[in-house]
Amino acid sequence: MIRVAIVGYGNLGRGVELALKQNPDMSLVGVFTRRAPDTVTTQGAQAYAMEDLVGKKAEIDVCILCGGSATDLPEQTPALTKDFNTVDSFDTHAKIPEHFERVNQVGKANQTLAVISTGWDPGLFSLNRLYAQSILPEGETYTFWGEGVSQGHSDALRRIPGVADATQYTIPNEEVIEALKAGQKMNVTTRDKHFRQCFVVLEENGDAAAVKEAIVTMPNYFAEYDTEVNFISQRELDKEHKAMPHGGKVLRTGTTGTDTQQVIEYNLALASNPEFTASVLVAYARACVRLAQEGHTGAMTVLDIAPKYLSPIADDILRRDLL
Repeated sequence: MIRVAIVGYGNLGRGVELALKQNPDMSLVGVFTRRAPDTVTTQGAQAYAMEDLVGKKAEIDVCILCGGSATDLPEQTPALTKDFNTVDSFDTHAKIPEHFERVNQVGKANQTLAVISTGWDPGLFSLNRLYAQSILPEGETYTFWGEGVSQGHSDALRRIPGVADATQYTIPNEEVIEALKAGQKMNVTTRDKHFRQCFVVLEENGDAAAVKEAIVTMPNYFAEYDTEVNFISQRELDKEHKAMPHGGKVLRTGTTGTDTQQVIEYNLALASNPEFTASVLVAYARACVRLAQEGHTGAMTVLDIAPKYLSPIADDILRRDLL
């Protein structure tokens, strides 16, 4: 039985609690939160203060870290990897190499293992980009997200001073997608591929102009995209923009042989982004514990881990049923 701690209990943490119920080889030790534990309503799990986590070290095989990438995970993952095996969903693509190096040093020094940047992008999409470009070396890879709610981008909005709440939609350019699949050669920029739509609730004294400027100039999140900012009431946000759909696709167009056109496409259509991301985290938590038991330390990503480590099924059964 793999013993799991959930660190952080927002949408992703709730998704992890649900996902663990579908994995009988895993048990939940508890939810660890910065809020007062008696104010946290879980789906059955015991809630503890963050300060209690290290005291339960002997009861925990892996911590699944459910904080945001903007400010939580850059600090939490290296800090907690000093004492625990960890899995996170750090998704600021431009900063993944830096995050990896920091966490890898901590894991090597403390004989623990961290699996970073899991989820679906980075995560499953990363794997499919690797497979596709390896199989079609003559070609181009394109990643499209949405239409849907980005948890990471929404969290980044909520961290802006003056913002009370916010939701961000990523909307792909379908015309570009269809042209690429048809074999059309295009010089596609980041701005061409997606549009970002933000719905923002201001704090009582929030400065709309300052908030909008902070959004559209935010590097790694909005500065590289055409971004629409809409200021609305909390009531409207709660009514119209609290569902969590998302998805996207990885597209590789290339040629083989004598200029034969080939297309590889991997697609996700998700009714609940946090629940799906949580399910990926849980599978990689299983892999993390198994690899740690084999003596691996430091940091790893989805690119380093063989698929069999994700499954609770024995290797010989996987070969029989899936190959």
